[in-house]
Amino acid sequence: MRIGEAAAAAGMTPKTIRFYEERGLLPPAERLANGYREYAHDTVGRLEFIRRGQVAGLTLAQIHDILRIRDAGVTPCSHVRDVLARQLTDLDRQIAEITSLRATVAEYHAAAEAADPEYCDPEQICSYL
Repeated sequence: MRIGEAAAAAGMTPKTIRFYEERGLLPPAERLANGYREYAHDTVGRLEFIRRGQVAGLTLAQIHDILRIRDAGVTPCSHVRDVLARQLTDLDRQIAEITSLRATVAEYHAAAEAADPEYCDPEQICSYL
C-alpha cells in the first residue's frame, strides 16, 4: 500500500509515517519505479502499536527498543512489562510532585485571598510568595 493509504488506515499523516521511517520505527518501504513508497500490509499494525505506546506515555526510543526486540524474532512481552512498570513508577512520582505543588500553591493562594493589598510591603516584590 502507498503512504497515503497507510496513513489513512492508521489515522496518521504521511509526514508522520516518513518521520517514523527515518527514525527506524518502520522498516524502509519498498520503492516503486516511480519512486513512490510501497508499504507492507503489516505496516498499519505497526503504526497502531506505535500510537498505543505513545498513548501509554512511552518515548519513541522505548517504542523503538520494543520493536527492535520483536524484529529480532523475540516476543518483547517481558520487556514491555518492565517498561510499563517503570512508567507506572514515574507516573506515581509525578502525581506525588504535582499533589505537593498544588498544596503549596493553594496555601499561597489562601494567604493572598486573606490579605489586603493596601498593606503590602513596598520593599518586597510581593508578599504572597
